[in-house]
Amino acid sequence: MAEDRDYYEILGIDKTADEDTIKRAYRQQAKKYHPDLHPGDAEAEKCFKEVNEAYSILSDPDKRAKYDQYGKAAFDPTAGAGAGGFGGFSDFGDLGDIFGSIFGNAFGGGTSRRTGPQRGDDVGTRLTLNFEEAVFGCKKEVNYTRMHKCPACGGSGAEAGSTAETCPDCRGTGQRTVVQRMGGMSFQSKTTCEKCRGTGRYIKTPCTKCRGTGLERENRSLTVTVPAGIDDGERIALRGQGCEGKNGGSAGDLIIQIHVRDHNIFRRDGVDMFCDVPISVSEATLGAEIDVPTLEGPVKYTITEGTQPGTSFTLRGKGVPYVNSPTRRGDLTFTVNVEIPRSLNEKQRDAMRAFADVCGEKNYAKQSKFKSFVNKIKGKDS
Repeated sequence: MAEDRDYYEILGIDKTADEDTIKRAYRQQAKKYHPDLHPGDAEAEKCFKEVNEAYSILSDPDKRAKYDQYGKAAFDPTAGAGAGGFGGFSDFGDLGDIFGSIFGNAFGGGTSRRTGPQRGDDVGTRLTLNFEEAVFGCKKEVNYTRMHKCPACGGSGAEAGSTAETCPDCRGTGQRTVVQRMGGMSFQSKTTCEKCRGTGRYIKTPCTKCRGTGLERENRSLTVTVPAGIDDGERIALRGQGCEGKNGGSAGDLIIQIHVRDHNIFRRDGVDMFCDVPISVSEATLGAEIDVPTLEGPVKYTITEGTQPGTSFTLRGKGVPYVNSPTRRGDLTFTVNVEIPRSLNEKQRDAMRAFADVCGEKNYAKQSKFKSFVNKIKGKDS
């Protein structure tokens, strides 16, 4: 990120926020700056990327703990020793590495962290779905970039025909002993070997393709099965599909952030859906069998006579499937809105006048609270 903004500030939360608060804040900010709502707006796109970066760290307890302790330096690949720095999101050194370089092996320092298997970094990407795809599930193609073993050197980092050698400066330990004298006293401490960057192995002739890192960038495409019922802001983790590890370490994960577009009829809250259904004055007055929209097509529903505007009805099992139990579904609640006709012709006006005459009293006068109010205005006793 170009600006050194605090992740908590980006999401608008404080450092004591719990997981639910972080998730709610992310959803609000992601919807606010989503590129679909701001096409061509570079500033909105920048803010959207910042929000996703902040959420990827604060939603993960381990990454959040590292961020709280070390700040963004914990995830800066150029900030640490060694060719891979801190290794992105997943390879931040433990306290043994830190104290070991200062106090030697008393704190467990050494080269095992650098020469042993190192897990690959996680890779993040986002996937936008329409409303129906999220409700019923689908298969989508995801394109992303990851680091994988250099095919030219097989991940060794050494040019073909050569191999990595034991570092002559540290003799393979990855550390050098430094002697310091203070006030007539001598102090010994361990420091990371600069020649091999703590790996204990020295590549005399680095691979020209990967420049000795053993990894190169790869554009990859995967077909992802999106489960039915997934919601906006949720994530799909594909194990082992992220960056490949070093020294025989396992690959990281591919983390897919889900964004669901709004629907022009339905609204969603968890596994329940909501919509508004217009009805005519005659349908509300006399009762009727009406068509109610669902994602599978319209269904018939009978409303009783005298149905009032704003009345809600519920269709059981017509909502969203549960992700972990797709045979179960939430409910669909619809609210009827009575549409008042406009631009009546003379015949329709006559019919309405006749209806009003038959009704006699005005509508509000039939209701005791309005009748009492009107009588008070007229100076009559209630």
